[in-house]
Amino acid sequence: MTKADIVDVISSATGITKVETEAVVKGFLDTVIDAMKRGENIELRGFGSFKVVKRAQRVARNPKTNEEVIVPEQYVPMLKVSKDFKEAVNKSHS
Repeated sequence: MTKADIVDVISSATGITKVETEAVVKGFLDTVIDAMKRGENIELRGFGSFKVVKRAQRVARNPKTNEEVIVPEQYVPMLKVSKDFKEAVNKSHS
């Protein structure tokens, strides 16, 4: 499912125009990204929590050449889904 698909589904369900729905979806995504850039955590009950995690420097291996490569430390965004979310997905596939 793409962002355009999400806009279509929300627009159809709410009766809001696709242009307005797209603006809301874009606004939501921009807000999440900006908050994470500032190092803030985001919690959406029933969905999950977003946070920024620091990954330490590590040594990896290039699979083609088998050469060792140093991967520098970096900050990565993470999503931890809620228990309710996990259960809902699990039940739908049972």
